[in-house]
Amino acid sequence: PRYKCGISKPCPEKHFAFKMASGAANVVGPKICVEDNILMSAVKNNVGRGINVALVNGKTGEPLDTKFFDMWGGDVAPFIEFLKSIQDGTIVLMGTYDDGATKLNEEARKLIAELGSTSITNLGFRDNWVFCGGKGIKTKSPFEQHIKNNKDTNKYEGWPEVVEMEGCIPQKQD
Repeated sequence: PRYKCGISKPCPEKHFAFKMASGAANVVGPKICVEDNILMSAVKNNVGRGINVALVNGKTGEPLDTKFFDMWGGDVAPFIEFLKSIQDGTIVLMGTYDDGATKLNEEARKLIAELGSTSITNLGFRDNWVFCGGKGIKTKSPFEQHIKNNKDTNKYEGWPEVVEMEGCIPQKQD
């Protein structure tokens, strides 16, 4: 049997299925799928170097926005403004591609931590990271994976392996 986004088991009622993967080195972009809807992928040509973000309505599961922010050659200010503009009750999915950390500053990391991330404080150069959290949640998200860039354990020369994650996001209740 095939479940939404190709995940291994069906989600319970009042949950949204999701599956995501970080980028592979600087070759293959990340992929984010929610409720069988591919929000971001190389095929859709809407991914880019840095941190890729998809926003989803926490009540309906409808996609709201997708953007990527270059954290190697870009500027962190537009990313901070974007993070601040996210409305309460929004599901936030993030995946790195190439390098997602060089331009991150304390403010950006704090805003991502407020979405439920614990790994963002340690995210470093060329680390692979995927995260699903939410605006207004009071807990740490269970949906996060992080692989450090380490020349002794990297799968590709200069790059860690892809991180993939799937799960069921609880629907926001009134």
